[in-house]
Amino acid sequence: MKHSLLASAVKLALTGALAGSLIACGGGGSDSSDSASVSSGTSVGPVSGFGSVYVNGTRFATDGTVQSDDGIALETQLEKGMILKVQGDWGSQGEGEARTVTYDDTLRGPVTSMTWDAIARAGEILMLGQTVVLDGQTVFRGATPDEIVADATGYRVRVSGWRTAEGKFRASFVGAKKIGFDFDDTNDVEIEGVVANLDKVAQTFTIRNFPVDYTSAQPEDGFLFNDLVDGMLVEVEGALSADKTTLLATEIDDESDWFDGEDDDVEISGDLYDYDEASRQFLVNGVLVKMTANTEFDDIRESDLQDGLHVQIEGEFRDGVLYAEEVEGQESDVELEGVIESVDLVNEALMVSGVKVQLTTSTLIDEGDDNERRTRVLDIQSFKAGDYLEVEGYQRSNDGGYLEAVGVKYESGSDGDCAELEALVTVTGSGSISVMNLEILPGAYSLGGLDLQKEVELEYCSTGAGQYELSSNPEQ
Repeated sequence: MKHSLLASAVKLALTGALAGSLIACGGGGSDSSDSASVSSGTSVGPVSGFGSVYVNGTRFATDGTVQSDDGIALETQLEKGMILKVQGDWGSQGEGEARTVTYDDTLRGPVTSMTWDAIARAGEILMLGQTVVLDGQTVFRGATPDEIVADATGYRVRVSGWRTAEGKFRASFVGAKKIGFDFDDTNDVEIEGVVANLDKVAQTFTIRNFPVDYTSAQPEDGFLFNDLVDGMLVEVEGALSADKTTLLATEIDDESDWFDGEDDDVEISGDLYDYDEASRQFLVNGVLVKMTANTEFDDIRESDLQDGLHVQIEGEFRDGVLYAEEVEGQESDVELEGVIESVDLVNEALMVSGVKVQLTTSTLIDEGDDNERRTRVLDIQSFKAGDYLEVEGYQRSNDGGYLEAVGVKYESGSDGDCAELEALVTVTGSGSISVMNLEILPGAYSLGGLDLQKEVELEYCSTGAGQYELSSNPEQ
């Protein structure tokens, strides 16, 4: 996959670099062996940075406008974590040019209840009868998770996320407003899901047991109500009934088609489901993905595929099917909480409690809800020694080992020079722990009984002499 560093993006003038790529390739499709190759099609994924917008590791130049029915018309209204559909051209050097940028809420409406474990950074929102799964990569704006939990029914939220294998949603973005303060959208409520219990006479159906009444609805984009069938994936917008138990639809649209053209190059990320090992196919966000003899795998093996796994797919969309050229696993295998010791702006790398953290154009840097919206360049320039961070990403073994960051969040609480790390480790001949070019002395704690085939949870502190030492027993 293209994990181009930000330096590559800012050193190239976008127009010249992309135009050169198009000339070199004659404006054709992608060729992973050609460093100047260009893809033309659709890229669907969450925003990881701005200036213009970063999606799936590519910096797309835009004209500043956004197509949306949800009250968002300008790029300046977008937030990190929002899932965009970008149609345009992009090169293998991490630069692209967008023809159109489209945003659509996955869910929008009042919160019924919410749970949140601040230590595990996991929880769920219940809204409109739907379950929204929250994790450490969910970006919150408008209110913190703790604030929403404290007064769940006092908030309405907009959610941008992916459907999961269980029919739930995995939130990439949650924007919250107090009840009484509306989002800038025509309709109060939006829901996506699979039609069930369809009654064409009464003009009703349910989405995961939440009733929808479409007697006053209008079909969108040429969709016909006669085409409604149980099992169809739809998007419904409208308002809640007076008793808040039924969605009174004003608009209904078929939500099964992300891609408008045929023979398009496509990038899409999401949770895979309905995996069929025998036919080598699965669904991502309602898109049928088929693997071929030429499908390549990155950070994952085909034998690792299972429902619920978060992946990014690159391929060609033909006849309603996405034929995968590459499948990339996007489930983090390392978690680190620690303090920045140094910043390398040239290589976009941080030293965090003895671990080298490498940033990429795909890294989502969450500066928090109270900070001013920044460009991708300012995101990196704003890091400073002493900042306490939570980092999730991949454990890399080359160059002695480092952590390739998927997501970085600022943490308000700091435990001095101490850190927490969950990763695969080795035990050296001298009895210390070695992980990602970091050596941790055992101190007063035992390393006996560790299963080195499983991830280990470590708490350790700096000794002040360039060394690190365990502050508690390792856990598995």
